[in-house]
Parts: sequence; structure tokens; C-alpha cells
Amino acid sequence: MTEDILEPDLPIIDPHHHLWDLRPLIAAFPEPRHDFIEAVAGAAYYTFDELHSDTHSGHKVIGTVFMECGAFYDAARADAMKPVGEVEFANGVAAQGASGQYGDYRPCAGIVGHADLTLGEAVRPVVEALIAAGNGRFKGIRHAAAWDADPDVLGPPFHAPEGLYRSDAFRAGFAAYSDYGLTFDAWLLEPQLGDLLDLAKAFPEQQIVLDHCGTPLNIASYRGKLHERFDVWRRSIHALAECPNVAVKLGGLAMAFCGLPEDGPAKGHGSEYLAALWRPYVETCIEAFGPGRAMFESNYPVDRWGASYPTLWNAFKRLAAGYSKDDKRALFAATAARVYDIEHILDRAPTDA
Repeated sequence: MTEDILEPDLPIIDPHHHLWDLRPLIAAFPEPRHDFIEAVAGAAYYTFDELHSDTHSGHKVIGTVFMECGAFYDAARADAMKPVGEVEFANGVAAQGASGQYGDYRPCAGIVGHADLTLGEAVRPVVEALIAAGNGRFKGIRHAAAWDADPDVLGPPFHAPEGLYRSDAFRAGFAAYSDYGLTFDAWLLEPQLGDLLDLAKAFPEQQIVLDHCGTPLNIASYRGKLHERFDVWRRSIHALAECPNVAVKLGGLAMAFCGLPEDGPAKGHGSEYLAALWRPYVETCIEAFGPGRAMFESNYPVDRWGASYPTLWNAFKRLAAGYSKDDKRALFAATAARVYDIEHILDRAPTDA
């Protein structure tokens, strides 16, 4: 389905996308494959060319933030240092974009990598290596904690232990990491949001970004329970919003985990349909956090499950239609620019868009 681009001059900083080559991973999984693997099978290879094509499909994407995804690790390094290779790769993409050959577009202007915070104090040299590899673009880490007692919810790609964010080992590493003044992206599932609330209260000076609206679930044993669990999710979101050090990313709802829509991948739903599906979650998050702590995200290519890149952003623009010009600027670019310290990207964009 092809749609006209809504508000084509509105500047966008996409604060959450991946770059990867998952072909070896996908080939390693026997049948039957998990819904997530099926979802990404159509995007097994997603690097600069694919990203450039999506971000130049009609919307005014002026810059992006790369999000760790376990890709391009450096096999020659010790296990703790392997994620440095991913940041080196993303920085190379950023350098390619900054060459001027692609205009003012700045892909990977911010880079979020990974470090294993269960290393405790020993995480410090890893963080310092990541900072050096990012050449000024490294902005923080994500250490995902997604876990569920039902193994069919997440499937084989994910191996976080239960209660990671509450563990003593993780908290020791988090305390060491907090000294660096960087961001922390948190990915966990709706039933786990209390773990993040406890972490945010324990470290009130650490900037935390909740990914994917807190990942409501409509998969495996949770299928068909979105309505039943909505009030539980909403209470968790409002509790997190009371922590001024937490921001939220508005997106990820097109993942197979959320099932919004259920019939992926890429069934061609229009932006009006998607906006209606996502409205209760997005409006709740904006109401709770305010535009100054909320940012729309593509989560591409994972959200290709439910929407093409131009349709995804059209849906977001429909959801933001009632907001002021300043609030839209925050939701689509300014909040991401502030949180990830890439205001120079937004400075080049017109203020009257």
C-alpha cells in the first residue's frame, strides 16, 4: 500500500533502529521458527543501503540513533570486549553519512552499544573502549532484560535471566556505569516493568529510556490478552513517568511480540488502521511522560512486521495531529536530540516546519 506522505517537512530524528546481518543466525534455527525469527527473516540483511532507502522514502529524516542488536561483534576480542566491534561498525556508517555525499542526512549520529553490566566494576574498561570506538558518537548502552516464564514468548534469540535489573551483579555494574553520564536504554516486557521502576528509583540521576512503550504482549500465552492487561500496563507507565530520569520511546508496537497488528509480516495495513491500533498506548505514554520525555521511534527493521517505513511514520503523524507545533517538534526530533546529545543534528533543521 502506497500513501501520500503526511507533513513531509516535519524534521524527524529516528532514535531507534538496528543494522545487522542475521543470515547466519536465521539459518541456525531449526523449524518451526519463532514468530520473531519469521518477522526478521525478510530483513535478514539491514545495513546502510537499506536504512538509507527507508529513511529517504518520503519523510524528512535528518538523523538517526543506532541501537545495539548483537551484530558485527569482534570475534578477535575477549568476550566482554566483543560488543566494541558493533560500535566500530556503526561509527563507520556514521562516517559514511557524514561524508557529505548524502547531503545533511546523519545516520547513526548517536550510537547505543552494549556492555554486560553484570561484570560489576570490571565493566569500566569496556565502557571506555566503547566511548573510544564511537569517536564522539557513542551515547550509551542497552542491556536488555526481556524475560518471561513462558519460553514461547521470546523464543531462542533472547537469554536474559529472570529479574536481571534487580540482581546484585547488575546493580554493581549499573552503579559503575552511571559515573560516565551516558544513557541507558531498557528493553523488558510489560509484566516486568516493576523491575525498571525499582531500578529508576535506585539511580535517580541516571538517564533511562524505556523502549517500545514497555512492550505490551500479544504472543504465546498472552495472545488475546491485550485488553485484559491494559490497565496493568497503564499503571506501570504512570508510575515510571513519575521518575524524572525516565523517558519513553513511542513505537515497537508493530513487533510480533505486541501483535499490533497480529497478521504480519507486512500485510499492507494503512496508517489510519495502525494509528487506531496504537492510539491507546501512544496517547497514554504521551499523557504520562509529556512530549519532552517521549519520542517516536521506528524500531526498524523489526517493526517491518507490521508497517512499511513511510506508513509507520504516517501513523505516528496521525497520532500527533492534535499536538502543537512545539510538541510535534519534541515528539519527532527534539526529545531524541536532547536525550542522546545530538542537538547539532536538529540545529540544521528549519524551526518553522
